[in-house]
Amino acid sequence: MVDQEDEDLEKIKRKKLEEMMKSISDRTEKKLPIQASGKPFDLTDATFKKFVEDNSLSVIDCWAPWCGPCRFVSPVVEELARDYAGKISFGKLNVDKNQRVAAQYGIRSIPTLLVFKERKLVDQIIGAMPRQRLEPRIISHL
Repeated sequence: MVDQEDEDLEKIKRKKLEEMMKSISDRTEKKLPIQASGKPFDLTDATFKKFVEDNSLSVIDCWAPWCGPCRFVSPVVEELARDYAGKISFGKLNVDKNQRVAAQYGIRSIPTLLVFKERKLVDQIIGAMPRQRLEPRIISHL
């Protein structure tokens, strides 16, 4: 009896794994944006370039955990990611852990938001600001 339960459990696991792999494959083939969940995607030096290339309009929040103004901007970025899901892709890049991208874009003050449209940097928003000031700067690129 136990052997049959183990076999059934393994079949369920295998089927679920196949479904997950197919979902990933389908998303890759259709070139869907990485971020479709309405939440900012955690980026690294290794994933940054692909994120920008795969999304027609992307906003990357460059931040650090010790930065007070970054903690002010973070919930605003999360709200915007939720409200503009499917239109604008949002990412978060910890500059302490990902110094290559920070150096590449000359980020010396945080928070800094990098706005990319069609793989080109079109805006750089430096400093903390409320949603009322931040949102128009971002959506002007839609």
